[in-house]
Amino acid sequence: MGDPKFSRKKYQNPPHPWQADRINTENDYVRHYGLKNKKEFWKAKSNLKRIRGQARHLQARLRYGDKQATKEIEELLSMLHRKGYLVGENVGINDVLDLEVENILNRRLQTVVYNRGLARTPKQSRQFITHGHIRVKGRRTTVPSYIVSREDESALEYHNNSPLSDELHPERPGDEAVGMSVEERMQKEEERQNYHRRRR
Repeated sequence: MGDPKFSRKKYQNPPHPWQADRINTENDYVRHYGLKNKKEFWKAKSNLKRIRGQARHLQARLRYGDKQATKEIEELLSMLHRKGYLVGENVGINDVLDLEVENILNRRLQTVVYNRGLARTPKQSRQFITHGHIRVKGRRTTVPSYIVSREDESALEYHNNSPLSDELHPERPGDEAVGMSVEERMQKEEERQNYHRRRR
């Protein structure tokens, strides 16, 4: 069990310290999702590995006629659908094995806040969360890696005590950001920053 004061590491480091392709891929994920460091990416990847490993284990038990495995598969699929990892109604155990790390990262509070148009960039989304400007179901949440369930996603908004709750706040993105794609919003934010650099 170990000492409760010293929690165990919840992720696995890459097996090799230097692999150029892997490092470039990790850098792309860190930049695209606005992660603090690669440790957050490794945590998401380890979580995905755990989920897929559980699915393979249940699939093997099902082939041997384990009746309990059927019930556990249904519970696993229900949990993954509730958290938003799986999309659609007619999903099966094979869909769990098709999950990618993007499915995990897209359900982080930081990413959901950005995708819902509450922040201009993923990094600004992280700043809003850590500074206590975002609430989920009426409760202030300051953890960017918090997994937002489908039920909680619709109840995500600015905290009522936050200055950002004022629609005229200059750091609030406009209403047009909600309908934009991620690429369009990032391009628009880059143009805005370049404009302010030229004005200085």
